[in-house]
Amino acid sequence: MTVRDLRAPALGGAAWLGGIAAAVCPWWVPLGVVVGTAALLLRSRGAGPLVAFAAVAGVTLLHGTALASGPVAQLAQKRAVVGAELTVTSDPRPVAGRFGDLVVVRARVEQLTGRGAAYSLSTPVVVMADASWLGVVLGERLHVSGRLGPADGDSAALLMVRGSPDRIEGPDVWWRVAAAVRGSIRESVEPRQEDTRELVPALVVGDDAGVDPALADDFRTTGLTHLLAVSGTNLTLLVGFLLIASRWAGVRGWWLHGVAAVGIAGFVLLARTEPSVVRAAAMGTVALIGMGGNGRERGPRALGVAVLALLLLDPRLAVTAGFALSVLATAGILWLAPLWRDSLRTWLPRGVAEAVAVPLAAQVACTPVVTALSGEVSLVAVVANLLAAPAVAPATVLGLAGGLVGLVWMPLGQVVAAPAAWSVGWIAVVARRGADLPTAAIAWGTGPVALLLVTLVCLGLVVVVPRVLRSPLAGVACSVLLVVTVLTRPPTPGWPPSGWVLAMCDVGQGDALILRAGPHEGVVVDAGPDPALVDGCLDRLEVTRVPLLVLTHFHADHVDGLSGVLAGRTVGAVEVTALGDPPDGVEEVARATGAAGLRPAVAAYGATRRVGDVTLQTLWPRPDVARFAGDLGEDGSAANDASVVLLAEVDGLRILLTGDIEPPAQLGLSRLVGGLAVDVLKVPHHGSRRQDLGFLTGLRARLALVSVGADNDYGHPAPELVTALESAGTEVHRTDLDGDVLVVVRDGQLGVVARGGVGRRR
Repeated sequence: MTVRDLRAPALGGAAWLGGIAAAVCPWWVPLGVVVGTAALLLRSRGAGPLVAFAAVAGVTLLHGTALASGPVAQLAQKRAVVGAELTVTSDPRPVAGRFGDLVVVRARVEQLTGRGAAYSLSTPVVVMADASWLGVVLGERLHVSGRLGPADGDSAALLMVRGSPDRIEGPDVWWRVAAAVRGSIRESVEPRQEDTRELVPALVVGDDAGVDPALADDFRTTGLTHLLAVSGTNLTLLVGFLLIASRWAGVRGWWLHGVAAVGIAGFVLLARTEPSVVRAAAMGTVALIGMGGNGRERGPRALGVAVLALLLLDPRLAVTAGFALSVLATAGILWLAPLWRDSLRTWLPRGVAEAVAVPLAAQVACTPVVTALSGEVSLVAVVANLLAAPAVAPATVLGLAGGLVGLVWMPLGQVVAAPAAWSVGWIAVVARRGADLPTAAIAWGTGPVALLLVTLVCLGLVVVVPRVLRSPLAGVACSVLLVVTVLTRPPTPGWPPSGWVLAMCDVGQGDALILRAGPHEGVVVDAGPDPALVDGCLDRLEVTRVPLLVLTHFHADHVDGLSGVLAGRTVGAVEVTALGDPPDGVEEVARATGAAGLRPAVAAYGATRRVGDVTLQTLWPRPDVARFAGDLGEDGSAANDASVVLLAEVDGLRILLTGDIEPPAQLGLSRLVGGLAVDVLKVPHHGSRRQDLGFLTGLRARLALVSVGADNDYGHPAPELVTALESAGTEVHRTDLDGDVLVVVRDGQLGVVARGGVGRRR
């Protein structure tokens, strides 16, 4: 590639650096570059990259200043109550908040009144509202009142409103058409199974609101996440098909450019005009150029121009992971894939060589960023993308075609969309089976050294891979080695340590504990929120038989991982609390246990039994738990306070497992077992602030275990709780800092061994 060919990519790279510098450096650094560039241009030629750097840095500074100094931001600092007319710029999305479910909507404020003044403006905000906002439509103009608050990122403020909005004006016609098509796509696959009917809209237009979180996690593990979001692939497939159909219909010359432009505009409207969609459309356009005549030269030039244009339009993209992944994947496909394809063509057909080279190049280019986000390196991503690739095009094109035909006659639209449903069914199988492999991904870490190392490895692969792929023997040997690696669970020398009696698994924001009942046997108390995490923990502990599984209550962070406990293990009995709340959790437990041929029984209050090496006594809940829970009001704590509380004894240690009981149940329990002393306490409710500190410190535990997710937004564990326990002489261990935590007894001495987070999937 000549220097001339690199000029446009250099502009794009410099622009990207300018956006990053302006976002992370003190304001005077990029400002100095802008001024210096202006002076240099008076005396120099060929300073294009420096101009691009300065231009994007300058736009970023102006954009940030406008957001921070405008009337919306100023009123937000004062937390003013305001009235506003705004236009909705995103679909409403429900999210779980600390004090209940919320609906989040992005909007653009156009009229604002507050603190005795009125303003006409155009400023982005994030609206936080109640469930009545689920019915708002993209493009609607609304009148609302609420309180402003400071916001981070690309919005001037948070606008917290109560009640339903007053509708001033409906969306423009193009938004109504786009909404009709999106609705028709969903309706065309409505008769299909749940995963299928949610995946088709996700693949076609990025509408992933209903995708099962567990399935989405499997897509992340197998490197297929890009299929669930709006990406350049969507646009390339849809507009590419439109161009092929137009050629077949006789369209030629510049008319094809017009068709492509209409297709790109239509795609953006369907997928929404959010920054991520505009970015995806730009990268998809670059891919189309790269597939055209003289694409190996025109594609990189188009990429450089696209990066520069996107950052001038929206400089916030420079520091977003989605932008980085899109640019790197496109660059990998444009620069690396042709070379690697040519290497493979020495012994493979062109089609096979291209099918392998494209996902491999994109994966290598994106791996450093993906690792920084997830702390993992996927080993199955290339194979998963290769297996899923044949199904992506029919799923995307026929999914859209089914929606368009459905606007005219839905029964025919459902027929057209049927192959799309079958195709996404196959993709779901690839994701699930790939994620279930013993070593689908390896934990890597997100520290500077770890990320530098993975980046150096990827750069090394750029040099080595063409030579390896050129040799049939080396290529096959590497493929066999990869297959053996993903099918074999890596050894964990020294784990589990001898003498372990209790394990607190790192399952994120949830509980999963194992009491050692004998060789390869464990009593499991709660299953956490993620089947893969609890399954991995049990595998590392070499637990193959579970004589007793206790689910303290039915919240998702304690029962959603149940299938991971049941997978490949012999389970003797399942016990649950008497309070069947919440219903979703009850249904999940019934489904999973029913599939395994098990029938849960209510844990008998006061019962003492021996399970292998474990002695268990059920201390709580009382037989009148339903009436007790009814006295608690509607603050959401009834299910927590109905948690099964167990007193266990293993190898001479007394261990109290408390589920998520809160102060009312803790008070009731203290009255029943006054003077109880234990060696190990599992801290209730992940260390929340709602605790009876007198009861907990009065247990005189030597160890306190807190099962809690890293960077959770609940503030768990509460600092005052940790301080109180430590002040009482209790040693506190927590999964967000220590990873898997094992309590061990050696020569009569109590100790703790931790894995430091190995095996986490965050």
